[in-house]
Amino acid sequence: MNNLSQIKYYMRSWSTYIIIAFYCSSSFVWAASDMEVIKQRVIGHLLEAQVSDAAVKDIIDGVDPSGFWPDIDYVDTSRTGFQHGQHLRRMLDLAKAYHQKNSDYYKNTQLKKVLFRTLDFWLDHDFICANWWWNQLGTPRYLVNVLLLMEDDLTPETLNRTVRIVDRSNLQASGARPSGDRIKMAGILAKKLLVLDDENKFAKVIKVIEGEIKFSEGRGMQVDYSFHHRLDRVNNTLSYGLGYAQAFAEWAALVSDTKYRFGESSIHQLIDYYLDGICKMMVYGVYPDPGAKNRSLARPGTLQGYWVEAVDHLLLASDYRGKELHAVRAARLGESADLRKYNKFFWQSEYMSHQRPEYFSSARMFSTRNQNMEVPYNKEGLKNHYLGDGANFISRTGQEYFDIFPVLDWRRIPGTTIVQKPEMPPSQEVQVKGLSDFAGGVTDGQNGAAAFEYIKERDSLRARKGWFFMDDVVVCLGAGIATESVFPVNTTVNQSLLHGTVYVANDQKIFPVNNSDNQMIDHVRWVWHDRIGYFFPEPERIHLSNHTQRGSWYEINQQSDSSKDTIHQAVFKLWVDHGHRPQTATYAYVVIPDVSFTEIGNRNYSDRIKIIANTNQLQAVQHRLKGLVQAVFYEAVELDVSPQISFSMDAPGMVQLNYRNGKVISLAVSDPSRKLKKLNFSVSQKLTMDYPDEKVTIEWDPDQLKSHFTVNLPQNEWAGSSVVLDFE
Repeated sequence: MNNLSQIKYYMRSWSTYIIIAFYCSSSFVWAASDMEVIKQRVIGHLLEAQVSDAAVKDIIDGVDPSGFWPDIDYVDTSRTGFQHGQHLRRMLDLAKAYHQKNSDYYKNTQLKKVLFRTLDFWLDHDFICANWWWNQLGTPRYLVNVLLLMEDDLTPETLNRTVRIVDRSNLQASGARPSGDRIKMAGILAKKLLVLDDENKFAKVIKVIEGEIKFSEGRGMQVDYSFHHRLDRVNNTLSYGLGYAQAFAEWAALVSDTKYRFGESSIHQLIDYYLDGICKMMVYGVYPDPGAKNRSLARPGTLQGYWVEAVDHLLLASDYRGKELHAVRAARLGESADLRKYNKFFWQSEYMSHQRPEYFSSARMFSTRNQNMEVPYNKEGLKNHYLGDGANFISRTGQEYFDIFPVLDWRRIPGTTIVQKPEMPPSQEVQVKGLSDFAGGVTDGQNGAAAFEYIKERDSLRARKGWFFMDDVVVCLGAGIATESVFPVNTTVNQSLLHGTVYVANDQKIFPVNNSDNQMIDHVRWVWHDRIGYFFPEPERIHLSNHTQRGSWYEINQQSDSSKDTIHQAVFKLWVDHGHRPQTATYAYVVIPDVSFTEIGNRNYSDRIKIIANTNQLQAVQHRLKGLVQAVFYEAVELDVSPQISFSMDAPGMVQLNYRNGKVISLAVSDPSRKLKKLNFSVSQKLTMDYPDEKVTIEWDPDQLKSHFTVNLPQNEWAGSSVVLDFE
């Protein structure tokens, strides 16, 4: 985050505190009603962002006497067009400037005349977009804010005409689905009722907003704190789910310390969702993970750091988990922050995230339960097809992938194994259903593994892919890679913005690679770029590119305002080629974040990390220094860790073992298929749980010297979550 961004963050958050804290005060000069208090808070929030005098001058100078701006196309009302939003934004900017006391245009008569001419122009034409969002959300949102700011100057006729358009945003509207859009529409309705001073209806709408904070098995907040906007079960936490949280947080702050305030349970659930859902899909709680995004990746600036505004609203509404919220706030301001390290698997969305002070990483999958990707609505995200196919992003700074997407090689997304066909799937095939139910993760909250059986029908491709997040490293395994396609199959280790020199070590030497389009290098032990190392336990033939790639925003987003200009970006790209028609291909590599060039050359990672198995039946990794073993059982086989530890399952599943001095101290298990009611497994040690658990039975077999476990697995909406056992 640069210094300017930090200053902007600070100014914005500080003003939020001042304005809302002032209006939260119970010692008003006059005895204002709760409705009036809330109304003034809303207005104060609208006026918080200063509109520059230069911008106002341009808006006024550019307007036609009839009330329109000649630079706006008012004819195209298509889903990819509708520049009319610029008209609405300019009207709102005029209304803000009219009320901002430090503006040269404060209470300016000419400004007001221009504003009302442009408002009349809109009301006379009542522009309707082919995209329902503008009609039910975008347009009403702008107009209700203009009403709040200018109601004292409006004629009754203009007020009524404007309200009629605002009323398209209502709780019976087609877009008022039980998700982020419904809560946003309720917020627009509440603002309208503040203008109309309708206390009874306002109270009911506030209850509707509060009632939207709930778990859902369909659209809305899931029990794992991910968010689904549609029934395709695509992860929408950082898009619709973010807007959902922001809308609730805003109203929680606006109605605080009034008779309309929300209940503690609702606020607590929203804070849990914000911290354990939204923030755990972000690098340090600041930058959104590309692996958790969908079609919004096709918009410029989509990976920029988030504002502190929602955090401030939550802090104003409650002190629940305040220390964690303050840590997120500090991180977003660029200050030193005590952020918790964690590993989390979102079993409702087939997504795992892993956070350490030095880095963030994730894995995204899909299955028969969850489709791979959002449909490219409005022609956004036209090349997103492979983004759900095992994407594994790695970030130290949050800037590694910023605005890379126009030039991205979309067949080489980090972590994916893809047939290198010359053409991308057409837009109608961006979203597909998964063909395997084996997709899941196991975690104890600190470390974890994710894996899935990858079946790509359109490419006749199969693979078994696993990611093992083990504190300071991420181990990536692939086995059983097979296809009948005539095109080669590649597994991409990473593709990110080029930052500095790339170094490679093979059996003979360590050397830099400069400006290479596609350099094939044999017997590679490690590659180093931008303080991230990529270690190959067995010498590997790799392909490396670190040169300029070209593209445009319009290639991935065909909105009318998308730039067609060619963009040039220097990109680092590293991949393994499995060749043509592989039948049993494999790969194995270890990602080592935040490592210096000197450190990677001096450490022997084979002494630390042991790949126990990487086959069609079993993938298993041991971190010797951490006393950690993670395994994916695609079949019921036995895992031999050491002379002291062996483990077996009677069905496919996943396990994580923690041990000290050869003694198992805890384990976690899960069922990626979500089919099992019970999981039976054995450990070659006599183990006793720290505490009794009626869902777990343990029987010691003195003949086999094994503890036999039967674990009742979570069911229904909790199926796929991990069961963690601690031992004495």
